[in-house]
Amino acid sequence: MRARVPASSANLGPGFDVLALALDLYVEVDVEPAPRLTVRATGEGSDLAADATHLAATVAIDVTGHDRLAITVRSDIPVARGLGSSAALAVAAAAAAGSSDPLAVAARIDGHPENAAASMVGGLVAATTVKGAVRAVRMPLDGGLVFVALVPDRSLSTSRARHALPQQVARTDATFNLGRMSLLLAGLADRALLIREATEDRLHQDYRSPMFPEAPQLLARLVTAGALASCWSGAGPTLLGICDGAEAESVRTKAEAAMAEIGVSGRAMLLRPDLEGLVVDGGTSGPYDLGGHSRR
Repeated sequence: MRARVPASSANLGPGFDVLALALDLYVEVDVEPAPRLTVRATGEGSDLAADATHLAATVAIDVTGHDRLAITVRSDIPVARGLGSSAALAVAAAAAAGSSDPLAVAARIDGHPENAAASMVGGLVAATTVKGAVRAVRMPLDGGLVFVALVPDRSLSTSRARHALPQQVARTDATFNLGRMSLLLAGLADRALLIREATEDRLHQDYRSPMFPEAPQLLARLVTAGALASCWSGAGPTLLGICDGAEAESVRTKAEAAMAEIGVSGRAMLLRPDLEGLVVDGGTSGPYDLGGHSRR
């Protein structure tokens, strides 16, 4: 069976571990019966070990209960860059292995549900765990928004980025993020309402900046270049500019020049929201039950 899912950008500033957006970079996984386990990978992540430790193999074996599988992975999603590569791969592998609930499998293995939910259903998603089950809802998203992703030629593992965060936060910081997330959701639903302050955050971005010291300057340069707002993508180091579609290419060009000027090697990519999510064998396998909410 073959399954394809999109990348995702989580947090989007104040929506820490809750919000994620599906973007049009993809991973495709084939899982077929075989005499013994084989893993073949091309594209991004092709240098990872092609054995039972590969995430696609781990997930497929978990779903099927055996390792007599031939697994093929083709990916356009940069690894360890904050674009949800692990969650996307887990969803695709679970679906290709025949899981009836790829979202639950991916959320359990990846550790938190928002990236997996966005890859599963597409669009802008709010997700969390309630009584041990993933609850997710598709949120309104302005069709005129386009995203500029600054993808550095350096990796940052989610575990390392998470270890930089404090165990406790002040009530004022929690309130600050709730207010900013409300502004962000309104602005993502209607770009005329989106202000640069909507992506401000006090829970994770500043704590992670020492691991990517150029990030604050690049975030500012994205807005100077014409982005409506800017933020870290997931745990980084990818940075995201949220743009009016008419300005996006100009923002990308200027942001790419800013990367070169500041001395950060990498790519500036123009990405659009993916609204399909998981596609199995050439046809969508939804609508999906997201805790009582369909993606349609």
